[in-house]
Amino acid sequence: MDTSYPREDPRALSSRKVDDAAHTAISMGTRGPIPRDHLLWSVFSTIYLNLCCLGFLALVHSVKARDQKIAGDLEAARQYGSKAKCYNILAAMWTLVPPLLLLGLVVTGALHLSRLAKDSAAFFTTKFDDEDYN
Repeated sequence: MDTSYPREDPRALSSRKVDDAAHTAISMGTRGPIPRDHLLWSVFSTIYLNLCCLGFLALVHSVKARDQKIAGDLEAARQYGSKAKCYNILAAMWTLVPPLLLLGLVVTGALHLSRLAKDSAAFFTTKFDDEDYN
């Protein structure tokens, strides 16, 4: 199913009269790929409620990118989409890195405490003789 716009009626092409004159079409420039607005990623970043509202900033720029894309200004849409992508990456890093660092600190702290507990248990099980105090 073709969902591209504008849609043309295929019957309308066959019903047109064919002109005897030759027509030439010149392409003035190639359009680049359609800019991405990263709207879904921005919505999830906003819902997650990360620190400094980076997800909300990404959502604002995603909506602006979509508006500019609909209006036909692809360069502005590309810039807003790029900013939205940067904010989404920052929001993801700000969301993922601190818990991972905290997990690493907890694990290394637990390992260190277990080693200290083992060493202190060995200290308290040591038997001293009276000769050791002279």
